[in-house]
Amino acid sequence: MISRRSLLASPLLAAQSRPTRFQLAAMTLPWSAFSFERALKGVRAAGFAHVAWGVNHLSKPVLAVDAAPAMAEQLAASCRNRGLEPVMMFSTVNLEAANAYDAHRRRIDQAAAAGIPYLLTFGKTVASGRDIFVDNLAKLAPHAQQANVSVLIKQHGGNTATGQHCARIVEQIAHPKIQICYDAGNVLDYENQDPIADIKTCWQYIRAFNIKDHRNTPRDEDCGPGFGEIDHYKLLAPVLNTGLTIPLTFENIFEPLVARPTDPARIDQLALRARQYIDTVIRGLQS
Repeated sequence: MISRRSLLASPLLAAQSRPTRFQLAAMTLPWSAFSFERALKGVRAAGFAHVAWGVNHLSKPVLAVDAAPAMAEQLAASCRNRGLEPVMMFSTVNLEAANAYDAHRRRIDQAAAAGIPYLLTFGKTVASGRDIFVDNLAKLAPHAQQANVSVLIKQHGGNTATGQHCARIVEQIAHPKIQICYDAGNVLDYENQDPIADIKTCWQYIRAFNIKDHRNTPRDEDCGPGFGEIDHYKLLAPVLNTGLTIPLTFENIFEPLVARPTDPARIDQLALRARQYIDTVIRGLQS
């Protein structure tokens, strides 16, 4: 009998001789204090060709949950007019929430209209909420399949604390459109666990990354890649030859210990530094 793990992993195992195509995508989140348009300008100035939509700009949602799919299509067109291909958006709704199923269906429709392949979602999934979390994901899977949008869960505490926890959920649902976005920063931050060991338990289900780093010393805080304690060479090594296109979405680009900049031009510079660092890592690994 073929196991669920084998069923989900077989396309990757068959493609192990083909290199992964990494897409470096800046999230607009670091520019949340400024307009969405200013964020796109900064993303492009930093040399990115791909973008992931942040949650809010100037305290207003990038795209409301109840917005018509046509609005998502217009936002995507605005990105493409700037030379940026949108690859991911947030659900902004926890999967245990009372309205989670309907909200996620709307988000899937928005992503499909925008031509965005990945919808990122999460939840703390404490013991009392795990069944609701999994049930909502399972019910959403056929709609995601029809829309050709993958719903990605990420590490966010509780029963999604690590990649291993998320892998168990993915295996339980056993649907190709329910996969993982790996967030090494959250594994080290929330759980104080080693993401390098953890990613080996779930790499075959990873379809995207939230790129950020984390420091436990001298102060406990998230930061931009290369500023923290995570070895990104070791982090990306397990997914070098998947044959897939995997977005690396830059969620945090900031320096540790110092105040975050209030000048958007400085955020642009930090985005450029982060992109160049991860680009160096990938070029080194692929060489």
